[in-house]
Amino acid sequence: MNELVSVFTNPQDAHFWIFIALLVFLVILWRAGAHSTVAKALDDAGAKVQAQLDEAHRLRAEAVALLDEIKHRREETERAAVEMLKTAHEDADKLRAEAAEKLEEDIARREALAERKIAIAEAQAAADVKAAAADLAAGTAEAVLTARIAQAKSDPSIDAGLAGLSRFRVGAN
Repeated sequence: MNELVSVFTNPQDAHFWIFIALLVFLVILWRAGAHSTVAKALDDAGAKVQAQLDEAHRLRAEAVALLDEIKHRREETERAAVEMLKTAHEDADKLRAEAAEKLEEDIARREALAERKIAIAEAQAAADVKAAAADLAAGTAEAVLTARIAQAKSDPSIDAGLAGLSRFRVGAN
């Protein structure tokens, strides 16, 4: 330490004059107001840094608020999607039940229609059988009557009927 003090106190040493020149330069800077300029520049730089920090805090707060809003919207969207899915399932179940009901009604309607057609066909077949039986009976009766008429030259009942007619005619004259 003694050597250091001797360097600054010995005018023969170059370090002494450098130290003096440094002191003079600092005094000149002090008198010229460099310290206030430097302080002002440092204050301005500090204010600028503080403004940037404030802006960063503000942007961070906005980002956090935006993130919260996005999370809230996402939750709402997910709830809406779940609700829409639930509604779609309910609608599908309802449509499935209605389709099954309509199918049962359609089957019952077609079954009733088929039964009606069968009943109509049975009635038609019965009518056809009756008509065929009536035609057969008429044909048989005709054949029997034709055979009787061919065998009998005169039928007593016809002769009696004709005789009754002649009396009727004679009484009319």
